[in-house]
Amino acid sequence: MKSIVLRLLTLFAAVVIFPASAQVDDATAELLEKLAPIQQLQGRFIQEQFDEQGEVLLESAGSFKLLRPVYFKWQIESPDRQLIIADTEFLWHYDMDLETVTRRPVDDSVEASPLQVLAGDATGLSSSYEVTRATDDSFVLVPTSSTAGFRELTVHFAEDGLSRLDIVDRLGQQIKVTLLDLDDASALTPEAFVFTPPDGDVDVFYYDN
Repeated sequence: MKSIVLRLLTLFAAVVIFPASAQVDDATAELLEKLAPIQQLQGRFIQEQFDEQGEVLLESAGSFKLLRPVYFKWQIESPDRQLIIADTEFLWHYDMDLETVTRRPVDDSVEASPLQVLAGDATGLSSSYEVTRATDDSFVLVPTSSTAGFRELTVHFAEDGLSRLDIVDRLGQQIKVTLLDLDDASALTPEAFVFTPPDGDVDVFYYDN
């Protein structure tokens, strides 16, 4: 489940900029148009993983913050405690229960992940994913590469913007992330995404280039 969380994250960190001049198909252009208004966003989430019969295997809940172009904070509060923060350079993952911190370059962390979908690169999105419009408010994305971190991603929108992500991972597991209590008006600054490993008995691992 934790690897899914890490893949998912840079998904949001990726709801960023895209070149308006990029040539994309209609469905991709419509998806990018839906994402374009998101400049900053915060709220809560519920993440569920299902078995083949549709029964919930695992459920986690927490809060998140997003600030374009690259800042992202995803905090799992239950059942375990994890914090993931992305800034201009690094993706930090702090597992509070295991008392471990890892740091990876953002570019490496988003490779072949669902987060890359919302990364804001219209050319990359068009060339790396087959995008179809499922309904007026949902889009299905299928990676063209066999090394992608998931098989299929469905992005759902509601009247107030992004509302849910449905993911089928490489093992065929179903994951649903529902976004709640969304707030796109409260000001966010890069200072809200600064992370320093805590002092004390915490193991820190750097996976830098």
